[in-house]
Amino acid sequence: MTGLGSRWLRRGATLATGLALLAVAACERPLEPPSKAKDTASAARSATRAEPVAPGGQSASARSDGPPAPGSLARHPAPKRLVAVGDLHGDLAATRRVLRLAGVLDEADHWAGGDAWLVQTGDEVDRGDDDRAVLDLFERLAVEAEAAGGRVIALLGNHELMNAALDFRYVASASFAAFVGVPGADPALPALARLPEPERARAAAFRPGGPYAVRLARRPLYAVVGDSVFVHGGLTPKHVRYGLERLGLEVATWLRGEGPGPPALAIADDGPVWLRRYSAAPDSEDCRVLADTLAALDARRMVVGHTVQRGGVSSACDERVWRIDVGLSASYGGKPGALAIEADRVTVIAEP
Repeated sequence: MTGLGSRWLRRGATLATGLALLAVAACERPLEPPSKAKDTASAARSATRAEPVAPGGQSASARSDGPPAPGSLARHPAPKRLVAVGDLHGDLAATRRVLRLAGVLDEADHWAGGDAWLVQTGDEVDRGDDDRAVLDLFERLAVEAEAAGGRVIALLGNHELMNAALDFRYVASASFAAFVGVPGADPALPALARLPEPERARAAAFRPGGPYAVRLARRPLYAVVGDSVFVHGGLTPKHVRYGLERLGLEVATWLRGEGPGPPALAIADDGPVWLRRYSAAPDSEDCRVLADTLAALDARRMVVGHTVQRGGVSSACDERVWRIDVGLSASYGGKPGALAIEADRVTVIAEP
């Protein structure tokens, strides 16, 4: 077996182990129907054939004109100014740098963007020590931005979904400790006893139905803002045919602890949070698929994260795709960079 093949099997086995733990937890819930535990175990078995994945978005208040409910199309009119940032991976210092570079965060860590919109394309967690602080910062900024007439939309990435499946391979040791004492998270649950003791507090927070998983359930897999589509990995016509609203609702239902397991398409290697078709080295066929997808969504461009661009924010396929994961966290050592969209003008924001 090739190295690539064995690595994919290890990934699938790790996800299956996490899902199996969740199946045990489902069995212990007194109000769940017996069929739910059976379905979860079945999902865990099928997950050994695929890699884990994740979604994303952000709620604010319950205003009637607020963000759509999970699973809806998440299509928004274009704001005057929109900035987008990619993967943050638990690095609070780098998060502050890129948000200040983009002009939406002040020196006291409060919203400074006025009526601008901020889209973060997922993977706020893992690799760094500060992922709880990064998640909490975006929750607060969403409220502050709305009060100022702006908006924050944080999407789900593959690492958010991996944590919900209790796949902690990329969690920094200090970040486990940061989740001790989270209100509403019970690390003493019998279903978590199989995990090493230092991991149980994080598992209690991120397991479906746990407080941080419920937060993640409010995040969409993708968002359409004006004529731009934002998603962690990428979308294809297959996802559109399946139904993006349906897929988002299924993921949200799982994260809230109300469903049997993540939908197969969400944890597939070509799912919206794992796809690298446009962010690696797209050829003419990849660009054709991208064009078909954009046409189906009535959009002009796709903005993705997930794959580190060592030279900074980049585009491909005649600027139909913009890649904004610049590896800005300490684990990658990249420089902060972001994308700004104002009317028909797309601008790369980079440190001098």
